Amino acid sequence: MTTSNRSTSLSDGSIKPGGAKATRYGLKRRLSNFWVYVLLLLAGFAFGLPFFWTVSSSLKPITELFVFPPTLWPENIRWQNYADVFTIAPFALFIWNTAIVTALAMIGQILSAAVVAFGFTRFRFPGREALFVLVLSTLMLPWQVTVVPQFLLFRYLGWINTFAPLIVPSFFGGGAFYIFMLRQFFLTIPRDLDEAAKLDGASSFRIFWNIILPLSKAALATVAIFSFIGHWNEFFGPLIYLNSPEKFTISIGLRYFVSNPFESDEPREAILMAASLITAAPVLMLFFAAQKYFVQGIATTGLKG
Repeated sequence: MTTSNRSTSLSDGSIKPGGAKATRYGLKRRLSNFWVYVLLLLAGFAFGLPFFWTVSSSLKPITELFVFPPTLWPENIRWQNYADVFTIAPFALFIWNTAIVTALAMIGQILSAAVVAFGFTRFRFPGREALFVLVLSTLMLPWQVTVVPQFLLFRYLGWINTFAPLIVPSFFGGGAFYIFMLRQFFLTIPRDLDEAAKLDGASSFRIFWNIILPLSKAALATVAIFSFIGHWNEFFGPLIYLNSPEKFTISIGLRYFVSNPFESDEPREAILMAASLITAAPVLMLFFAAQKYFVQGIATTGLKG
């Protein structure tokens, strides 16, 4: 057999031809990869253009906001727009309120969802599977159905115009989606670890706290990211339950830059863009800081049923 007719086995089990065929195979593979990169670049450009336009608009003076044709980047950068965000409205207070609500609600969702998921995976009791199906069925329940009963309940408790309706419900289960994610991840942890810990006299709480949670950092980080984004950007809940401006969260506070009158030399749209970027900055920083755990948690969740 000549050299040109030799073949090599690839790691995926396919056969790579040798000689001239190998050259054609390599060219075809590189061409295929080239079009994949082109498609990814075009998709990245399409998704990144609105963000770039927001950054550009947030730095424009009022004379450049409505020129035609529009400019991609301002000729005279106006950094004052970012300072005006905090002088026109009590935006620092809005950020502080949002941070309190988001942090407490995120902690509540992580802990309560983890406890419920631990119960579904480590305890056997009659009706466990039926109860889990019932929990999952709540995902199909529209949130509009529960708005009125929840409002009546919180009004009866005297929680209107407080942070309680935005925080307390997170400590009761954490949500069906997060329970499902953590349950699927907990199923990948061998039960032999539980049995070994029980032989050493460990209680169920200690197994949960010292074994399950440390081994589930990726899944917990994923839940934390989703929970943080959900509460940081939540608009409907604060709109219903908060009435006083000093208790507004950042999503409600953005309305200040739409409804309140501005002075003539202040570019309303540019300041709104600057406020939107300030709002999005913590979410972006959290995602990039925890990206490794996020990808790992998504990849490993759902390996078992």
